[in-house]
Amino acid sequence: MDFRVNLVASILALGLAATSVGGAQAQSISQALTIAYDHAPELQAALLEAKASAENIALANAGMRPRIGASVGGTYAWSAGQATQGNPNGNFTDSTSYTAGLSYEQTIFDNHKTDAQIEAARAGAEAAEHQIRNTEQNVLLAVVQAYMSVLSGRQLVALRQENVNFFQAQLQSAQDRLDVGEGTRIDVAQAEARLAQGQATYRAAVSSLEISQATFQRYVGVAPQNLDSSHNYGRLVPASLQAAISEAEVGHPAILLSKAAIRAAQASTDAAQAAFGPSASVNGSVGTGFSNPGGSQGLSGRLGFTITVPLYSGGALGAGVRKANIEQIKSEVDAMSAYDQIREAVISAWAGMQSADAQISAANSAVSAGRTVLDGVIQERDLGTRTTLDVLNSQAELTTAREGLINASTNKVIATFSLLSAMGRLTAADLGLAVEIKSAVRYNQAVEDVWQELRTVAE
Repeated sequence: MDFRVNLVASILALGLAATSVGGAQAQSISQALTIAYDHAPELQAALLEAKASAENIALANAGMRPRIGASVGGTYAWSAGQATQGNPNGNFTDSTSYTAGLSYEQTIFDNHKTDAQIEAARAGAEAAEHQIRNTEQNVLLAVVQAYMSVLSGRQLVALRQENVNFFQAQLQSAQDRLDVGEGTRIDVAQAEARLAQGQATYRAAVSSLEISQATFQRYVGVAPQNLDSSHNYGRLVPASLQAAISEAEVGHPAILLSKAAIRAAQASTDAAQAAFGPSASVNGSVGTGFSNPGGSQGLSGRLGFTITVPLYSGGALGAGVRKANIEQIKSEVDAMSAYDQIREAVISAWAGMQSADAQISAANSAVSAGRTVLDGVIQERDLGTRTTLDVLNSQAELTTAREGLINASTNKVIATFSLLSAMGRLTAADLGLAVEIKSAVRYNQAVEDVWQELRTVAE
């Protein structure tokens, strides 16, 4: 079965009620996704989180870079001796001294611990970038769900208003026949009951629509206008379920994120093990001083090195290695879970498309048959061979069938976008949205080369 053909059919079915009076400009799914992409706070938060993770690279790089400091100090000292017979005022002396200098310290070897920490930071930054794409998919899918909820909600409101109008007409018809002696009070009462029920379902549909519109505005940032569900994203749907699973396993952001997390965990294990090894550093200082009395002290300096080998740290080093090993195993387990979840999501979405196709076909048949039945029952009622209750029941069955068609068509579109999301293809780049792609890659590249403490990094 060609799902893309059925997708087009379902979209056309939904589009019949999407045009408003007056020919107002339609708000397509693509437009809603574009606006939401720029608006979504969740995406902006994920981008900022990725940039913050990138700074861990600069922090790790600093481990093997020089640490230079400057210091300036001053001291004032005084003393007063005890008064004596020959010196009734006692002895009083004071002095002032000033110092200024530079200090230098650098780790030149740490058993490759810093190298492992840099690799862990890079993997973490990569994972954060994949998290942006994962968040992007979740946001865009939520927009589609909100969009279709509003569109189907408006269709249901229109349908139930039409149903109320029909019941009002039937109530008036039953009353007219009662007035001329051709009907019964039972017919009137049945019509009144159905009208009350129809009005209640109409009000429920209006309330549900208001909630859907609020959800739409939350994600998109603007109120829904004249929605039009037509799009060309069916081209992204693969020809088979296995092709969809294969594509998801290769490119889904959640899977790429889990692979990056494994890299980060492995590097963290290496860093923990490196802590058992020796480290070496060099240090030095140069400075001058001035004292009064005494004058200038001239320049002085020192240069030294330190080699440190850890012997015992209270069990902290061993605990660090064990913890890193456990976290590495956990990252691998999380990756397996991610694969299983993505596979499940692909199969579920694909099954949802198949189910929606069957429901659309059945609903179309039911609507066509229901219209024929309703027309026939009304004619037979007018001839006296059917009752008002038969007409009301036929209308209710037709309304149910039409609601089923709306819901099935909505489910098909949502299942299609859910499949794209499960495959990792529901991104602004894949959809061709006219937006600037949110990414921290350039920021990551910039912080790799940051040496100066106050250097400005391009956003």
